Amino acid sequence: MNDSRRNRMNGFQTIPPEGVKLPANSGKLAGIVITVLVVIVLLFNSAYQIREQEQAVLTTFGNAKAVTEPGLHFKIPFIQKVRKVNTTIQGFPIGYSLETDATNEAESLMITSDYNFVNVDFFVEYRFSDPVKALYNSADPVGILKNISQSSIRSIIGSYPVDDVLTTGKNEIQAAIKAEIISRLDEQDLGVQLVNITIQDSEPPTAQVMEAFKAVETAKQGKETALNNANKYKNEQLPLAKAQADGIRKEAEAQKTKRINEATAQVARFNAMYEEYVKNPTITKQRMFYEAMEEILPDLKVIIESPDSDMQTFYPVESFANFSTGNATTE
Repeated sequence: MNDSRRNRMNGFQTIPPEGVKLPANSGKLAGIVITVLVVIVLLFNSAYQIREQEQAVLTTFGNAKAVTEPGLHFKIPFIQKVRKVNTTIQGFPIGYSLETDATNEAESLMITSDYNFVNVDFFVEYRFSDPVKALYNSADPVGILKNISQSSIRSIIGSYPVDDVLTTGKNEIQAAIKAEIISRLDEQDLGVQLVNITIQDSEPPTAQVMEAFKAVETAKQGKETALNNANKYKNEQLPLAKAQADGIRKEAEAQKTKRINEATAQVARFNAMYEEYVKNPTITKQRMFYEAMEEILPDLKVIIESPDSDMQTFYPVESFANFSTGNATTE
């Protein structure tokens, strides 16, 4: 039988060359190997892993669905596709390079409300809050966030004087910029959330102006220190002064009460003395005289000389007072 006839008889079956023998089950073995390879490929394409700080978007014929639970998940191979999104807080600089720390004046140079130029550097922190919107609502959500941030920064900086931008108004400016960016992100609905935006540095564009503003900042800090010290001294001295005033007031009240009581007692004594005077004017006057003399001259002695002799008798004043009351003593 020639070769052409043998090929017609075997149809599409490949005839090995003469002298070569194939195993009887070689076709079956090849099928098993192919099947195993297909199963492995399908298994690798049907499972995916989501980490703690990730979320995934599963698309089925263009229909997107968020997968937020971390762990092992499965999908239909070649029909469903998975794209992962990092949900950790990320950030980018505005006005300088994060790698070299060099200033980018195209982003940092701005003009204030009082027509002064200033270099201001910012750092923006964000996270993806909705993975589906982050992937499909825009082609570059981070780029849009940066453009919104730069626009908001220039708008807010332009409404403040240079003194506030460089010194005391930084916190207020940061809060205003953050509110503006959040409002515009809500309008865009990008699936991106602004976490924070901070001023890294702000300075005038020339060294001379920079030194002048540093001097202004130093003077303001000195003013604040002086005010704080003055308030501290005031807070320390006011309670002391109030305590002293209360002490003086209480002492005055005590003196007032004492004087009133003394005056009342003197009036009572005078009234009693007057009643005695009305009864016995002469004796009362003598007693008052002797009492006054005793009070004025407590050591005074009275010498009485007898005209008929050279004897002298010494009498203390109090004896006369006692005599005036009927208790006189004789020496």
